[in-house]
Amino acid sequence: MIRWIAAILLLVAPVAAHAQPFNPAAEYITAGQDEPGYRAWMARANWRPTYVKAFNDYLSANGVGGVAPTWQLLRTATDWSRCGAEPFEVPPVNAWPNIVAALRYIGAFVEPVIGQVEIVSVYRNPQLNSCAGGAPESVHRTMGAVDMVPMHPITREALMASLCRIHLGSGSWNSIGLGFYKGLRFHIDAKKFREWGTAGAHGGYGCTAVMAEGARPNTPAIATPGVTAAAPPPFAAKIVYPPASDPLSPQR
Repeated sequence: MIRWIAAILLLVAPVAAHAQPFNPAAEYITAGQDEPGYRAWMARANWRPTYVKAFNDYLSANGVGGVAPTWQLLRTATDWSRCGAEPFEVPPVNAWPNIVAALRYIGAFVEPVIGQVEIVSVYRNPQLNSCAGGAPESVHRTMGAVDMVPMHPITREALMASLCRIHLGSGSWNSIGLGFYKGLRFHIDAKKFREWGTAGAHGGYGCTAVMAEGARPNTPAIATPGVTAAAPPPFAAKIVYPPASDPLSPQR
């Protein structure tokens, strides 16, 4: 019996050793832009906690403080280290309003369908945006764009199908842009209704093609508002999220 149990353990051990948790952010987040890196960044300048708290309070006051952890919203570009930039940055105060509509859309339409997301890039100052290969007029320069990955297992095809369904149903009347990178990274901005990087599994391009190819999401979905001739104005009723409970943000 003992030999039999030992043999079973030898067979199972290699599988367990190679099992990796689902973490699509690992492809984009390096040491220094993770939680320990955020703490270290905060500690390097005594004025940073004051500015981060002000930003955190601004998000809460505008009803989007609980959509994503505040510290993740300060992540700059994936290529920050190569570009000799900071891993986190508090954007200029005049840019703060630009992220509210994008976060409100993510909380109201995206997360109810695909679940919680992890933010991997938001604001990029002009120099960093250029070094990182961003478009000259990238919405990231004005803090109006959010790049993220889902935190629950899903295939790229299922993610695209889910997000395309959301975008076709509610993106137009909320002036939302949707973009896809390789893997599971995707982009939401509130500049205008548009899409990019949307390549279907069978060669089609664009959300309409993705939906026509019949991809089906493998996560539970809820109905999203359809576009009608009398579509309501964007977020006519203010959506209020729970207060921010980010343990890494400065305490009140």
